[in-house]
Order: sequence, then structure tokens, then C-alpha cells
Amino acid sequence: EVLVKNIEPYTYHLLAPIWRTNAGVPPKNRVFRFPNPVNEYASRLVAGMVSVLTLVFLITGSPWLLIAIWYGFLARVAAGPTLSPLGLLAVTVIIPLFRSPQKPVPGPPKRFAQAVGLVFSSLAIIALFGAGSLVVSRYIMSVLTLFAAMEAFLGFCVGCLVFSHLMRWRIIPKSVCEACIVNPTKDIQ
Repeated sequence: EVLVKNIEPYTYHLLAPIWRTNAGVPPKNRVFRFPNPVNEYASRLVAGMVSVLTLVFLITGSPWLLIAIWYGFLARVAAGPTLSPLGLLAVTVIIPLFRSPQKPVPGPPKRFAQAVGLVFSSLAIIALFGAGSLVVSRYIMSVLTLFAAMEAFLGFCVGCLVFSHLMRWRIIPKSVCEACIVNPTKDIQ
């Protein structure tokens, strides 16, 4: 904490819980780092908020809401919860209200899942603004709504499943996430 210089006191105190998740990383480099491990409870909470926002988009067709959803995914891919309004709300407000429960899970699959959300929301933006099709945009976002709801309410991360298959098929190298490697013989015993 002594390393922090030239940061407004309010900003420092707001972001301090996030910086602590990246212990050992200098503060100037912590903004654009995805946490590893990730708190599963915070992740599911963000997914719940995303599912509500995407559902509201499906009902209203609001282009501004679609842009906000897209930005949230972009921010979470780039910096975890640090630049994401939903991530900040989950990590700095809601989780502390519940006495900060922790369930650490590997970060890389969660980041991949956020990237999947970014791809889907980008395609929905292209469909809406590029092709002028609200219908196609809604179809794309309905898939994203389903994925977010599965993560939030069932604890099933579709992006994480795809990530594990990509690791198994050696498209994603094992060095990306040593903690993600599942040993089938160990799981059986």
C-alpha cells in the first residue's frame, strides 16, 4: 500500500479490495490484470446481474443497454472487476455485505467466459447497428441470457466448459492454467 502514489484517496479506498487480490503486482499494473483465482460467488453475482440486464434488453430492445452490456464484458475481459460497474458493485459492495464469502476458482476459464460474452454482445451490436436487425440481435442476446443465467443460478459456466475442452484438445496450452487441468484418474478414486 506504500507503493501507491498519485492516486486520489477516494479512488484508492474504493479499489483497495481489488488491488489486494493481485498481491505483489505494483498498483500501476493492477488495473489491467484479471484476478487469479476468482471468487466464484462474485462471478455468479455478476452473471446474475448480466442475465437481468440481457433480459431487459430482450424486452425493451434498448440500444443503449446493449452498448452498456458490451462495455461490461469488454471491461471484465480487459481488467476483471476493476473497470466493470457490475464487477465493482459485486466485489466492493454486495459480497462485503454478506461478510465476504470466498470460493476461489481458477481465473483463466472465467476470463474466457467473459470473452465469450464479449463476442456474443459484439455480434448483437453488429446485428443491430450494422445490419439494422433488432430480431437477430435479440436472438444472439437470448443465448447470452441463457449462458449468464446458467452461471448465476446453476453454477454452470458454459465458457469454462468450452475452455476445459480447448485445453483437453491442446488448443489452449496447459501453461495457461495449471490449476484447470483435471486428472480423470484422481477424480475417480
